[in-house]
Amino acid sequence: MGLWQVNADTLVSSRFVLSPVAETVASLMDLEWGRAAHPGERGWLDAHQGAHRARLAEDPVTAQLVRVGLGGVWNADFLTPTPSGRGEQTFDEELARIRRTPPEEALDHLTVSHGGALPALLRRSDLPQRAADLLQWVWTETVLPYWPRRRRVMEADVVARTAQLSQGGWAAALDDMRPGMRWLGEGRLQINGHDYPPREISGAQLLFVPITPRRGWVSWDALPAFGPRYAVVYPCAGVLAGADRAQPPEALGALLGPARAGVLVLLDAPKSTTQLVALTGQGLGSVGRHLKVLLDARLVGRRRAGRSVLYYRTDVGETLVRAQSALGRV
Repeated sequence: MGLWQVNADTLVSSRFVLSPVAETVASLMDLEWGRAAHPGERGWLDAHQGAHRARLAEDPVTAQLVRVGLGGVWNADFLTPTPSGRGEQTFDEELARIRRTPPEEALDHLTVSHGGALPALLRRSDLPQRAADLLQWVWTETVLPYWPRRRRVMEADVVARTAQLSQGGWAAALDDMRPGMRWLGEGRLQINGHDYPPREISGAQLLFVPITPRRGWVSWDALPAFGPRYAVVYPCAGVLAGADRAQPPEALGALLGPARAGVLVLLDAPKSTTQLVALTGQGLGSVGRHLKVLLDARLVGRRRAGRSVLYYRTDVGETLVRAQSALGRV
C-alpha cells in the first residue's frame, strides 16, 4: 500500500490549501476521458469537451503529452506541482512553475509516467511550454467561468473536514478523503492501495488540496527552498460537489424567494450555517434570516453535532421541494 509515516509535528502543521492549477489539471483529466460523476458535470463536459478535442486534434504533440503525462502509471510530476504551502497562489503564479520546468526534467518525469522510453514525438524541449499553454486554455475556457461556485464548494468541504477533525480527530477527517486512504494509527497514513514502499515524511509540510472533479492524486516536492512538502489532492465530498448545480425549481423560488428556496434545496443533506454561506455566496446574516423563516415554517429542522449546529429538511420541507420539482417537469 502507499504509506506515509508522519509525526505529531507534521499533523499539527498540516493545512488545507486551494489550488487553481490542481482544479484545472483535474478538469483536463475529465475533458480527456469524459467520465462525468453527476448530471451537472455531464452538462459541463457537453459544453466544453468538443472544443478540447478539436484543439488537441490540431496539436498531436500536446495530445500525446496529455495521454502520456496524465494517463500513464504515474502522473508526470511537473504536470501536478505541489502547492507552495505559503498561502493560496493565483493560477498564473502556479502555472509559472510549470513553464519554468527544465526540459530535461520534464522528459524524465514523462519517462517515469510512461513506464519506459518515450515516443519519438515527445523527444523535444518545448513540452513544459506546451503543457502550460494547454492548462491556460483549460483554465480560461472551462474553469474560470465556474470558479466562484467551485471555490465555494471547496471552502464548504474544508469547513466539513474541519468539523470532522474537531469531533472525531484525524481518523474521522482523513478516512473518507479519497478511495483507499485511511488513518492506521501509530503515525501511519495510508494514502492509497498501491504497493509502494513507505515514505517517511515526518517534519515535512503536509497539505490537503480539495478539487471538485472526482479525481485525486498525491505529489511531493522533497527539496524545495522552504522545506519538503507533500500534498494529497482529493475530491470534495459528493454531497457538496453536486450542490452548486442544485438550482431551486422556478415555482419554489416564486413561493419562497430564490435565495431562500436555494437554501432549502441545498439542505438535502445536513449542513452548517458556515457551509451554506460558502455554497450560496450569501452573507451570514442573510443565511441566518432564511433559516429562521424556514425553521418557523417547519420546513427545516436543526440538531447539534459536536460544536456545530446542522440544518436539514423536515418531511414537510422534503415534500414541498419534491412537489415543486415535479411541477417544473410537467
